[in-house]
Amino acid sequence: MTNNYMYFIANWKMFGDTKSLNSLNKVIKFSKSNKNNKFKLIYCPPYTLLDLFYKKIKKTNINLGAQNCHHEEDNGPFTGAINSKMIKKMGAKYVIIGHSENRATGETDFLINKKIKSSIKNGLKIIFCIGETLLQKKKKQTHKILLNQILKGLQGVNKLNNIFIAYEPVWSIGTGIVPKSKDLEKDIKYIKTNVKKKFRFKKPKVLYGGSVNPSNIKNLKEINIIDGFLVGGASQDSKKFIDIVKKTFI
Repeated sequence: MTNNYMYFIANWKMFGDTKSLNSLNKVIKFSKSNKNNKFKLIYCPPYTLLDLFYKKIKKTNINLGAQNCHHEEDNGPFTGAINSKMIKKMGAKYVIIGHSENRATGETDFLINKKIKSSIKNGLKIIFCIGETLLQKKKKQTHKILLNQILKGLQGVNKLNNIFIAYEPVWSIGTGIVPKSKDLEKDIKYIKTNVKKKFRFKKPKVLYGGSVNPSNIKNLKEINIIDGFLVGGASQDSKKFIDIVKKTFI
């Protein structure tokens, strides 16, 4: 960890209903143990649960985030879309942008850049996802891909203190496979070095995401330049999510 806190972001993806809110009770109780302010918890539920989540956690030290947003910041003819201004008004402070599952369905670096700029303008903090595919990894293109995504995604972006870069190797998401520790440390270091160099930003925050669970967190936490974790499926289970946080500090 190279910043003040460890960040744990729960990306619920397409999961949850009103009954799922009950699982937050354990996490809220656990969050009260954070007396030394060592970590920050951020929940990113589906749009349908944003308002209910906000009402549930607004008096706690847990923050709310959204999983994506439209690139236009004003109202318009975009059926089914929700923009950063609307997300902000729902009580969210964070938004995930550039997740590989969205890139796979046509989200371009150009759109990602517009989303980031719009979200910053509307006072949101960005969880900016980057990562290479298995084919790109096999071709030894990882660093080339990461740098390209960073440069295009953050082009013309100010306020990098509101940006969290989440390194999520596409081949690791949902597969149970995580990078070797030495490779992951090298990749995280590469990201931080280039953000510092290209954007003259002294303390970039870089998270890791990709099959994070209670079993592998002990190895992942040993990479002390990681500033937190973006947790997918495991975050849908409150016990597993709490275990991930606990084991990070044991």
